[in-house]
Amino acid sequence: MRWDNLFDDLEGQLENELNAEDLELRAEEERLRLGRLALRQRLTGVVNGPVPSRVLRVVLVDSQVLTVRPTTFGRDWMAADLLEAGTGSPQCILPFAAIGAVILEPDQVPESLAAETAAPARLVDRIGLPFVLRDLCRRRKSLQIQTGVGPVTGTIDRVGRDHVDLAVHAPGTLRRAGEVRQYRIVPLNQIHLVRLD
Repeated sequence: MRWDNLFDDLEGQLENELNAEDLELRAEEERLRLGRLALRQRLTGVVNGPVPSRVLRVVLVDSQVLTVRPTTFGRDWMAADLLEAGTGSPQCILPFAAIGAVILEPDQVPESLAAETAAPARLVDRIGLPFVLRDLCRRRKSLQIQTGVGPVTGTIDRVGRDHVDLAVHAPGTLRRAGEVRQYRIVPLNQIHLVRLD
């Protein structure tokens, strides 16, 4: 009888140790997974999660707070509708490097941390900011670029590896030689927001 109690006690201790080891292993795997999460994954988790939240509040590195409805995520940027009072919903391109913070609601936090589903990779997921800016250049779109020194309106003439050439002209006018007031070279890392009206 005493042997039965001893073996039951040893079996219970072994089972507890195995369960504790298993829990510790799962906790370590979760810490490693969270340590590999990138900002892009957190944002797509909020927007495309099981309970999608289509609106994000973003603080730019210049302290400007934007409310946006993301529409597309690229490798290092997102396209979104700007939700500003009285202005409709102009579109914008927001480089991830220009994000100073993202303000999440309590219910958005678990969504941002959720494991990604194994969705097939799309081409847009690999497209970088220079490619998007080259497309805007080809289309000759008039736009506003917000930088650390302020906003500037014009048309992109060229896109280099790490900069854009911008022909500066008045908002609402076309890029004509007589309308261009100056030319600016803007480093890509200084672009906080590209606003398309």
